[in-house]
Amino acid sequence: PFSSTGPLPTGTVRLDRENISCIGKTRGQERIHSLYLQQNQIEKMENLECFPNLRFLCLAGNRIQRVQNLQGLSQLSLLDLSHNLIQVLDTEELPRSLRILDLAGNQCTQQEGYRDGVLAALPQLLQLDSQPVQGSAAEEEEGGGSCSSEEEEEEEEELLPVLRAPFTVDRGFLGDVRRELAGRARLRRALSLEEHRARLQELRERRALLLGPGQG
Repeated sequence: PFSSTGPLPTGTVRLDRENISCIGKTRGQERIHSLYLQQNQIEKMENLECFPNLRFLCLAGNRIQRVQNLQGLSQLSLLDLSHNLIQVLDTEELPRSLRILDLAGNQCTQQEGYRDGVLAALPQLLQLDSQPVQGSAAEEEEGGGSCSSEEEEEEEEELLPVLRAPFTVDRGFLGDVRRELAGRARLRRALSLEEHRARLQELRERRALLLGPGQG
């Protein structure tokens, strides 16, 4: 099982392909914003309330049969549950904060009315099973109009200095996101901004720890 008695060392935790069978209780994980547990042997979604500030959760390629215990994750933006054993989906169990959801490879995606039901339950969704959502509430909030490739490059250059060392553990994630969302400017911008905010907060916290009180 995956568990811990103290805070983990970084905002991103990668425990993929570790033969983990369950998610145990863990304390002091308020700083964790990204959790990668893909390609394990996990059968149940549990104890996720221990990560109240989680924004990215990957549980792809496990043995999960039911979506549950996500109500405490009010900031969750990306949820990857692809290639599990979910036969019936209860949309009430999905956080309304989700922007990207992947359930591909689960039997529940073959249910009649599956996509319409998910979109009705998640008004902020930008992407479902690798397919963009047209006319979503989140898309309308952004004001319409796609970002040009030149503008995208400028935004990425602005973010990259923050995402480089010492956060080397996150390079793989950034690359995955870029490949997955290539050609979809709004989706990439939404994820980049979420990750950027998390990095800035982490940098502020580390700076405060290094300088001590009253020197920030």
